[in-house]
Amino acid sequence: MLSSLMKERVLFVGLAAAILAYATEHSLLEMGRLPLLVAAFALVVAIILVSTRIAHHAEILASKVGDPYGTMILTLAAVLVEVVVLAIMMQGETSPTLVRDTIYAAVMLDINGILGLAALLGGIRHGEQPYNDDSGKTYGVMILTAMGISMVVPEFVPRESWHLYSAFTIGAMIALYGVFLRMQVGPHSYFFSYAYPRAERKEGLPRKAPVENEPATFSIVVIVLGVVLIGALAEVMSVLLGVGLKGSGAPPALMAVVVAAISAAPEILTALRAALANRMQSVVNIAMGASLSTVILTVPVMEAIALYTGQPFVMAMTPVQTVMVMITLIAAAINLNDGETNAIEGMTHFILFATFIMLTMIGL
Repeated sequence: MLSSLMKERVLFVGLAAAILAYATEHSLLEMGRLPLLVAAFALVVAIILVSTRIAHHAEILASKVGDPYGTMILTLAAVLVEVVVLAIMMQGETSPTLVRDTIYAAVMLDINGILGLAALLGGIRHGEQPYNDDSGKTYGVMILTAMGISMVVPEFVPRESWHLYSAFTIGAMIALYGVFLRMQVGPHSYFFSYAYPRAERKEGLPRKAPVENEPATFSIVVIVLGVVLIGALAEVMSVLLGVGLKGSGAPPALMAVVVAAISAAPEILTALRAALANRMQSVVNIAMGASLSTVILTVPVMEAIALYTGQPFVMAMTPVQTVMVMITLIAAAINLNDGETNAIEGMTHFILFATFIMLTMIGL
């Protein structure tokens, strides 16, 4: 037990950061912008470090159950972190578009950033990398449907009917995820797995024996404690970041990008390791699964909060965001249609990710 606790020293660092942040919050708020932003950045780093431990233990659980259950656990852990951070930040004086911008940023980061970079580097190293094309098609059509219902159609919903449409959106997302979950773990689970040749299996992701032998109960406890700790860190981080960025001329969507990056950071490392090990199926499941989970799980939670508080969020995407999402999903539908990825396909998505960053920097 002592050796296992020693491995979780990152959590103790996060706990120390949370205690220090709460103790010095009022003093920091009286300082200038630079100390505020430095402290907020330090808390973001602490949140990312804690989230990597959550992802690590989610990966332990994933290795015990195998695909497709494994990648489902990984993506759900990331979405849980995102929902917690979002819910905490929405309690303060934040933009009413924060939820929309965060979901949009997460989709751009997952599909164009993670999938693009992984396919690019994996393609340079291995050439064409095989995967099950059923998974790409299934993820793509569900992401398109979920984002269309929750982030495109609201533009045309009369303001006086937002309660009714929010309730409908919650039901639609739950229904979509229920059917998807049944497919993913039920009779259609083969959609999300790929039988690698024997030689490629030996080149798979390395697993350390001590990691495999860690009990599942300990991993579950660490995940729960980690999420609670992230919530505590996010509460102070959101206050410091909000005050520090106020009047600075920073892009309005910067906080949304920060939230999306926090939840995606552990996934990036896992996906890159999988791509370099020539296991593209894991990359597709992580990148596309994280995008779908972000939309289909974050939307109903946030809409429920809106109904409870009586304050609606702005969920309809801007024209630029809608165009970027459409280009991304069309490119993904074409690239993930033949059961193999290559460096060119990865580069197309990575260029779209660079375009997203540029548009964010100029305030679009």
